[in-house]
Amino acid sequence: MRQFLSFLLFTLFITTINGQTTLQYTLKIGDVFRVKQNAHQSIVQELDGSTHEIINQMNGILEFKVLGIKEENYIISLTFKDLNLKMTSSIQGELMNVRAKQVTPGDMQSNIFHSILNSPVKMTLSKNGDILEVKGGDALVTKMTEASGLEDEFSMKMMKKSLEKEFGSEALSNSYKQMTYIYPVKKIKVGNTWQNEYSGKLAATTVWTLKELTQKTATITGKAVVTMNVVEPASTMKLTGTQNTTITTNRSNGFISKMNVEGLTKGVSVMAQMSDQKIPTTIKSKVTYELINE
Repeated sequence: MRQFLSFLLFTLFITTINGQTTLQYTLKIGDVFRVKQNAHQSIVQELDGSTHEIINQMNGILEFKVLGIKEENYIISLTFKDLNLKMTSSIQGELMNVRAKQVTPGDMQSNIFHSILNSPVKMTLSKNGDILEVKGGDALVTKMTEASGLEDEFSMKMMKKSLEKEFGSEALSNSYKQMTYIYPVKKIKVGNTWQNEYSGKLAATTVWTLKELTQKTATITGKAVVTMNVVEPASTMKLTGTQNTTITTNRSNGFISKMNVEGLTKGVSVMAQMSDQKIPTTIKSKVTYELINE
């Protein structure tokens, strides 16, 4: 899921001195960016010659608004303006089909994801893209849990713990860092590379390259080695692989114009109900982001 809730890069400020370029976020209070996100994920599991494929699809609109500047870091509100989710299984058929703006009476999933709309969280973003803090994720989880319609305390606690893994403050910080933490701390020139890393369910070490500068755009690519480690009560998933990123930024404001992320990971899933049998698992994903308020 985190690759779906995921989402984005902010302003890239470029100053060229003696052939070198400074890449960093330079935002102004009141700046607003709306981004359309599309994601497709295929999870394939193989067991005794049989194959089970789950397809996750997500699209939505995210709004980023700069609220303030504190100690040279940016305080930004992140708001889901739209969110659509669909999950299908090659064995069980459609497992989920939610359009957050369209509430279906009595549908728990519909009510939960409707509650996420227009409920901003705040993040603190450093100039190199590191997310230092997220506030409001835990309150968002509480709101989503209450929207579920569950009444008994035990079920509500189980629901809350599940949602915290994807929408809690720490989970949101780790999720968005993979899309914002891309900038070097030193001046560079076209062709130079730099490296950074982040942890969480999806941990990555990425080598970035400044590929091209024109009068209007900058192009950055990234090649990452990734590790996915998902632990749930009924199952565990451990995979490793690669992730390739291509970014085109608009130099007039620095924000991304387009971003494309493609990943491939392989490993095993372990199911508790199957006596911890290891099931070969492959995940392919593609996520795109496009600025829509230019």
